[in-house]
Amino acid sequence: MTIPFDDKLHEECGVFGVFGHEDAGALTALGLHALQHRGQEAAGIVTFDGGQFVSERHVGLVGDIFGKEGHTQNLRGANAIGHVRYSTTGGSIVRNVQPMFADLSGGGLAIAHNGNLTNARILRRDLVREGAIFQSTSDTEAIIHLAARSHYEFVVEKLIDALKKVEGAYSLVALTSKKLIGVRDSYGVRPLVLGKLDGAWILSSETCALDIIGADFVRDVEPGEMVVITVDGIESLHPFPPKPRRFCVFEYVYFARPDSVVEGKNVYEVRKRIGMELAREAPAAADMVIPVPDSGVPAALGYAAASGLPFELGIIRNHYVGRTFIEPSDRIRHLGVKLKHNANREMLEGKRIVLVDDSIVRGTTSQKIVEMVRDAGATEVHFRIASPPTTHSCFYGVDTPNKEDLLAHRLDLEGMRNFIKADSLAFVSIGGLYRATGEARRNAGLPQFCDACFSGDYPIEPTDTGEFRRQLSLLAEVV
Repeated sequence: MTIPFDDKLHEECGVFGVFGHEDAGALTALGLHALQHRGQEAAGIVTFDGGQFVSERHVGLVGDIFGKEGHTQNLRGANAIGHVRYSTTGGSIVRNVQPMFADLSGGGLAIAHNGNLTNARILRRDLVREGAIFQSTSDTEAIIHLAARSHYEFVVEKLIDALKKVEGAYSLVALTSKKLIGVRDSYGVRPLVLGKLDGAWILSSETCALDIIGADFVRDVEPGEMVVITVDGIESLHPFPPKPRRFCVFEYVYFARPDSVVEGKNVYEVRKRIGMELAREAPAAADMVIPVPDSGVPAALGYAAASGLPFELGIIRNHYVGRTFIEPSDRIRHLGVKLKHNANREMLEGKRIVLVDDSIVRGTTSQKIVEMVRDAGATEVHFRIASPPTTHSCFYGVDTPNKEDLLAHRLDLEGMRNFIKADSLAFVSIGGLYRATGEARRNAGLPQFCDACFSGDYPIEPTDTGEFRRQLSLLAEVV
């Protein structure tokens, strides 16, 4: 049995692309290193070199895969795209690893996709009935089949035609023999940025991956925009109907790396401001502020600054533990949290602490962390969460439990406090979260972000089912 060490929501994927650099494959591997937090189960790179596409796709971490000399040496050519993946129900099998590639009538096409198609089941069912033979259980493959069936002549036109048939949230990069393409859905739910390095164009899910290769940030790819990069330069197309911008607010809470700039905002600074809002909304009589590392650190710094309480590292994280492990017994399951986090007893004993974390999902890890700091001698534990209660599932590229498994869906605030056994529990409000981002909660009646996991206000309703279901990006067999 394999379980997660943590109890977090997980971003599905990260994408990266390079056009016009002799070290495109190696640069893409470095970019994927920086995006490793967006997916830790598999990684792949496709390059184009001298008339042929070369693919390396494997299960594992980027460093383990592309640290092997043979894998990197195979990736020759000046153009490349790459992908890191976190799977849900489909399992970590090579056939689901991206980028995916196919030979179309207009030429070869490789695609790497971050997000989720909310009509993927219906698309797949109809395509199979028409004779399509799927090689994976990923919704990304549906885009390739739709492009292959398009009656347009050129690959870019085929891709636009395919994307007009899909619904959901996506940022994707695609590679042909002559072009690098980047696209965001019309709502702009998932991020995608454009950069430049020594005359070469770069596409990436986050700016931190530009930093690692020394590239300059140029701009965000706009919602509903397709950028087409060739040897002649870059062309910006807007082939899809405009929609209200609904960028995922959880990118600021947890998904993005703190050193990234997302939609013009430094993630670290936003997280500190969330902590400051939390301190103003939910003060506590305590001796110190302790983060749950690493994701709770910026918000805890903000909470400490606004409250005047000292910030201390009362929990130490072991960075050399993998995301999952094999549980041979219930006793080992109970010790799982301690493999990743350990209480600093000298700091905690006899103290009233404010414990700051970014979110509570099922609540099981929070419960064990509260128990751990109490066992280390903390006399009071006041839990503060730097996001509103997660009450609804996400369908746009995030691995979310069924709604019934979310602690905030099942219990009210007092019930959650009792469950995790804290002396007090408080979440930042949705208004406080928006203030921390510098945005108003609503503009012309619509939220500025996608905050459906907190509010239930879904900008894109799944058409695959009449009721919201668990993440659909990796599909069960469709009959």
